[in-house]
Parts: sequence; structure tokens; C-alpha cells
Amino acid sequence: MAKYRLSSAADQDFEQLFEYGIDNFGLTQAKLYVDGLIIQFQSIAENPLHYQAVDHIRKGYRRSVYGKHAIYYVVSNDCVDVMRILRAENLNTAFD
Repeated sequence: MAKYRLSSAADQDFEQLFEYGIDNFGLTQAKLYVDGLIIQFQSIAENPLHYQAVDHIRKGYRRSVYGKHAIYYVVSNDCVDVMRILRAENLNTAFD
């Protein structure tokens, strides 16, 4: 497998967290953080069943944590679909 793709919502989450990182921690630190997220996406794609199932949030979803963010994804036949990238305080409204 070892492929992943971001949903449009996850892509927006990614862009927003990068902008937040730049504004609050500077460009260098923001780049380091998103580079780490990308490595985490690759790790998820290589071993998608390794991470916790969170059917109580949404059926079929799994979660991997990176830093202050939780990566919510589903396993498809040919790749991993990253659905959202959220901080804990955003979870309650993210899947409405």
C-alpha cells in the first residue's frame, strides 16, 4: 500500500496548522512540524492497522497522534485517506 491522500478537509487543516505555526512559532519551526506530519502520514500508510481504531468517533476511522494533533484516517483498498488533522479541542465540532 504505502500511499496516502488528504481529503479536502484534511488539506485545509494542514494549511491552517502550518499558518498557525508560522504566526506563533516562526517559519523554521512550522516547516519542521509539517515535515514531521508528512513523515507520520507515510508511517500510517506503511502500517495503517497499527494505530487505534476510533469507531466511537466515526465507523471505520483510525487515529494516530503527532505532537498536539490527531490524524484521523480510513483505510481504503489502495491507500490511506487522511480525513482530518485536529487538535483535541476541535474534535467535538469537526465531525458534525
